[in-house]
Amino acid sequence: MSSTSTGLGPLGRRLLLAFVLVAVSSVVVLTVAALIGVGRGVQVAQQADREQVAASAASAAADAYSQAGGWSGADLNPVLAIAQGAGARAFVLDDGGTVVRNPGGGAGGGGPQGQGMGSAAAAGQTAVTAPVTVDGQQVGTVRLLFVGTAAGTRARDVAWSWIGVAALVALLVAVLASWLVSRRLVQPIHAMTSAAHAFAAGDRQARAGVRGPTELGELGAAFDGMADAVAHSEQERRNLTADVAHELRTPLAALQAGLEELRDGLVEPTPEGLAGLHDQSLRLGRVVSDLAELSAVESAGLSLRRSAIDLTQVGRDELAVREPQLRAAGLAVGQRLDDAVIVHGDADRLHQAVGNLLANAARYCRPGDDVSVSTSVEGDQAVLRVSDTGPGIPADELPHVFDRLWRGRGSDQVAGSGIGLAVAREIVAAHGGTIVADSPPGEGTTITIRLRRTATEGFDARTRRTSPQDR
Repeated sequence: MSSTSTGLGPLGRRLLLAFVLVAVSSVVVLTVAALIGVGRGVQVAQQADREQVAASAASAAADAYSQAGGWSGADLNPVLAIAQGAGARAFVLDDGGTVVRNPGGGAGGGGPQGQGMGSAAAAGQTAVTAPVTVDGQQVGTVRLLFVGTAAGTRARDVAWSWIGVAALVALLVAVLASWLVSRRLVQPIHAMTSAAHAFAAGDRQARAGVRGPTELGELGAAFDGMADAVAHSEQERRNLTADVAHELRTPLAALQAGLEELRDGLVEPTPEGLAGLHDQSLRLGRVVSDLAELSAVESAGLSLRRSAIDLTQVGRDELAVREPQLRAAGLAVGQRLDDAVIVHGDADRLHQAVGNLLANAARYCRPGDDVSVSTSVEGDQAVLRVSDTGPGIPADELPHVFDRLWRGRGSDQVAGSGIGLAVAREIVAAHGGTIVADSPPGEGTTITIRLRRTATEGFDARTRRTSPQDR
């Protein structure tokens, strides 16, 4: 039996064999129990019928005894007729145990009860007795010897034939059900195995496509989700490689061209020319530094030095550090930082995240725009918001603002590598929080950080007011 012909693989055949063995065992046990039960039932019913026949024969003998006034002259033909109708031999014994009349029709005095009956018992016949009672006194006994068990044998044969047919049908149904169940269990596994092999061979579009409310359906959905995540991660890696190459290509090309001109003597080295080359080298250094910083932050979850931190104080300190940069950009600075909002986190990393948000606002906002930092408590969450009244972010770019090296359509007029918000996202994620950007048309941009709030008992603000100058 091959997996092609049955639709089952090795696992499916093992499951099918296990199901079939269980089904066969169950059918055999039930069949044996049914046969034993039928045999016992036939015996009990047959014994009850024989006892009823014996009771009828004893009643007829009692009537004959009453009519004759004794066993002498009693007409026992009705007793014989009842016995013959049941396929038995009848013996009527008086109260002393002497045969009054036997099936041969002889009269009393035929000898003791053992005469003529020892051979019957030896032949394996079944004897059933019933007392003959007249006026409340036992005057004798009727003994019936049933010759053969043809009726019981026929009943057993009929019962066994039906049980055999039922067992065969049950066995066929069980095997068919086992095959269907095994096939249904194995097919999703085959689909996931094939998809896994194709995915490992490089087909990033391969999916199991297993659906359903069962555990296998959940496993198939989890497999497809994992494949989607891997494909998305690879796409992000390719995009990152292309973006890094793009960011590095421009300053490298400018440096190469300038140095080749100097080497070939096409231009004379001047302070202005050398300053331009130096600027390109600084730009190249910034890109490399930003990438190194992003790489370090992505593993920050392994190196966070957590303690009780006042998120309000973090916002106040970072705003004080960045205020000259914001003022130089022509921005009006505001804040709503009053009460302590305590979180459990790394002060250095949280300062870095908030500083990146403020630096991003200084880079993209227009002179005359407002920038504000606020903190609040919402349920069990500590919330810090950096809001501005700048040009905002287009709706189609909003989902990408936290992507690596993303700078949007206005990147040509804005300096930077597009790493700052990606770094902020990684820091917040390492703290188990969330960061989202909201930019309604014409209303600027608000970036919201949410972290889990902790209790303020035992918090000493004097020991937790860390600023970048202190670090």
